[in-house]
Amino acid sequence: MPERGPVGFGRRDAPVGGPATPASVPFPTGATKLDDDLVATLIPERKARGHKGSFGKLLVIAGSMDYAGAALLVCRAAGRTGVGLVTLAIPESLQPLFAAKIVEATTMALPEDDVEEVDPEPALARILDHDHDAIVVGPGLRPGLATTDLVRSLLAPSEADAAPLVLDAEALRSMATMDGWWEGDRRPAVLTPHSGEFARLRTGSGGGADEDIIDDDDDEARLAAAVDAAATWNVVVVLKGARTIIAAADGRAAIAPFENPALATGGTGDVLAGAVGSLLAQGLDPFDAARLGVYLHGTAGEGVRERFGDAGLLASDLPDGLATARKRLVAMAQRRTANNRLGFGAVVPSDLR
Repeated sequence: MPERGPVGFGRRDAPVGGPATPASVPFPTGATKLDDDLVATLIPERKARGHKGSFGKLLVIAGSMDYAGAALLVCRAAGRTGVGLVTLAIPESLQPLFAAKIVEATTMALPEDDVEEVDPEPALARILDHDHDAIVVGPGLRPGLATTDLVRSLLAPSEADAAPLVLDAEALRSMATMDGWWEGDRRPAVLTPHSGEFARLRTGSGGGADEDIIDDDDDEARLAAAVDAAATWNVVVVLKGARTIIAAADGRAAIAPFENPALATGGTGDVLAGAVGSLLAQGLDPFDAARLGVYLHGTAGEGVRERFGDAGLLASDLPDGLATARKRLVAMAQRRTANNRLGFGAVVPSDLR
């Protein structure tokens, strides 16, 4: 019979809301540790008489023949995080394929100069003509000069469109090849690199190769590097991994409590990009959208881990958990509001328990 863990038979060793962390692995100083109480205050208001246009419009530029799933995961995660409308922009030759796969999102064809390869200039014109509140760009895009040119163009705001960006995956790899991409007038942005993408971005911004390799287990070094990069690039950096770090350009930083090896599988980053993009479209500023998105994503991952263990999680398991995590945090905030309104020791109405 297996030995019982230190928490005892039948008890959860990692409650939803954040796993317990051994005291021998302290959290780094200089960052706020995210928890239920803090994150519940970030959830955007959901007006009872709102409609789909009230809760934001997200444009997703993602996907290719080889990585169709990335685009689908972003769109589903965005919807489960509460955005009112999602539009998926893909090369026009792929539109029939994607339109047959997604149900709630609409699609928008981007002009091509070759099969599956967008023509950057007319594609940008179509994007700028589209009504949206935020953009996610990068997951599953086809690598190439056309993608790099489109990403470069999107970084700069226009008179008609200064919507914030979430930049992930292929967008980050494209940016690593650009000299001085962080200079000049740019849109507000959240970058969501894993450690390898982060190292490539830092090398491109003047660091040396040895300097840019950070031990994934060294949270102090990860935090310092993320804070420095956010300030240099004037963006919000989400450095993914165990204890994901969120750093703002003004020096603020937060760290998520989650250490979940079940999340180490393809597509989970696409879900995070969709969640953060959804929250940007709902009106949160980039740092708040990143903190709340990371926490909802981590909590959803903990819920799946409770069901399946530390392996076997699929990225498609996560989006529904985003909505469940949000519901729990909203209920917590409502209980707190009711207690404050009714006074200490008052009985909370049954619908808020």
